[in-house]
Amino acid sequence: MSLQATTWQTVGPFFSIGLGRLTQADIAVPHMQGDHIQVQGRILDSDLRPIPDALLETWQANSHGKYAHPDDRQHMPLDHRFSGYGRIPTDDEGRFQFKTIKPGAVPGPNGRLQAPHLVVGLIMRGLLKGLVTRIYFPDEVLNEGDAILQSIPIARRETLLLRASADQPGFFTWDIHMQGQNETVFLEF
Repeated sequence: MSLQATTWQTVGPFFSIGLGRLTQADIAVPHMQGDHIQVQGRILDSDLRPIPDALLETWQANSHGKYAHPDDRQHMPLDHRFSGYGRIPTDDEGRFQFKTIKPGAVPGPNGRLQAPHLVVGLIMRGLLKGLVTRIYFPDEVLNEGDAILQSIPIARRETLLLRASADQPGFFTWDIHMQGQNETVFLEF
C-alpha cells in the first residue's frame, strides 16, 4: 500500500478584511517618554519584487529597557500606555511603516546589556512557520558588546541595522530581503 503525500500548509496568505482592527502601527502615543522614531521599509523576494501580503509583529522594551511583561522584574519605570507590541501589514507594494520609541538597553543572558533593539516576527505566504529577526540602531555603542549581534558575521550584520535618514532625525529605513545576496539574517530560538 502506498500513501499519497499531503500538501504543506503555510502561514499565509492573509486577507485584509477586518484586519484593520488587529493592526497597530503607532506603537508609541504622543508625549510618551523616550525618543520617538519612525521606521519604514519593504519586504522583497529574491528578485527584488515586493511581497504584498506579509505581516510584521514587533516587540520591544520601553525607553528605560523594561518590557511590559510580568516576567520583566527589573526595577525600572514602566509606562502603562506603552505595550511594546506592534502588528503591521505590508501594502500592495510590500511597504510597511510604524512609529515607536527607541528602546533602552536590556539585560542579556550573559549578564551584559544587550544593545537597544526591536524583535521582529514575520509571517507571510510560502512560510511553513514564522521567522524572527532583530533590528538594531546604527552607531549604537552597545552594538559592539551585544552577544547576538556579535555572533553574526560582520558582512551580514548590516542586514539587521536600521539606516538613519540624513535629513530627518528619528526617521529610519529597513528593508527585509527574503533571499538573495542581501538576505536578512533570521534567528532561531
